[in-house]
Formats: sequence, structure tokens, C-alpha cells
Amino acid sequence: MSSLTITAYLKTTCGWSNGVRAVMAKYSLPYTEKDIIKNPAFRFEMEQKSGQPLSPCVEINGIMLADISGEEVEIYLLEKQLVKPTAASTDVPLNAPCSSEQHAAMITMNL
Repeated sequence: MSSLTITAYLKTTCGWSNGVRAVMAKYSLPYTEKDIIKNPAFRFEMEQKSGQPLSPCVEINGIMLADISGEEVEIYLLEKQLVKPTAASTDVPLNAPCSSEQHAAMITMNL
């Protein structure tokens, strides 16, 4: 396994973002999280790097995985042999959208 440099552009509260966080925890991967809701500059950076506005986006060793779920991040990591398979489980779904309540809260907060 090679050394990984991972930057994850995530929302503060989001089903797909939580799935990405869960994959990082499952494989004990160090990563830099950039919250695109709390810091609009991170959203701009993500859009410039990914070429599109949808999140989550995860950059792994310079490769941008745009608009991706935790499940897709895990598949990428395994296919590229960047992590070894593990039987560890996660406490959240790896491929789930935000709940209706989360969307309503974001609209209320003008996010």
C-alpha cells in the first residue's frame, strides 16, 4: 500500500458526505476534510478542481472523483489496491442521499 493524500470536499450534514467519512474511518485513512457549506472558498476550490458543482468530491493522490458516494470511493480504493479489503462495518450507509429533514434544514439555512 502506498502513501495516500486525500482531500474530501463534503457538506456539513449530508448522507453521501457521511458515507465518504465512514469509508475513511473504516480504512483508518487520514484525510483533509473541506466543508463546502461552512467555507464557500472550499466550494469554489472544489468546483474549479472537479469542473462541476456537485458534492461530495474526493481527491486521492491528485485524481479527482467528482460527485461520488462513499460506496464508490471504497470501490475505487479497492480496485486501485490503495487499501486492503476489510470486514469492518460502518455505522452509516455508504450510498444514501440526505434525508428530507436534512434538505429542509439546508433550505432554511439558505445552503
